[in-house]
Amino acid sequence: MKNIHRSMSNRVFAGVIGGIADHFDWNPGIARLIFFLLAITPIFPGIIVYLILWMVMGDPE
Repeated sequence: MKNIHRSMSNRVFAGVIGGIADHFDWNPGIARLIFFLLAITPIFPGIIVYLILWMVMGDPE
């Protein structure tokens, strides 16, 4: 099983969403759109989740 890590080539800020998209074989643009839509809802603290994922996910490969 492939470990999840931040993306080196598919990144906008830290490569978190690109890494998630690579891990699950998703389109990175769609993954970013879904994350953005979830982040603007009041029940999903997007910035906090992004920062936590940035710290937890492995370095780019």
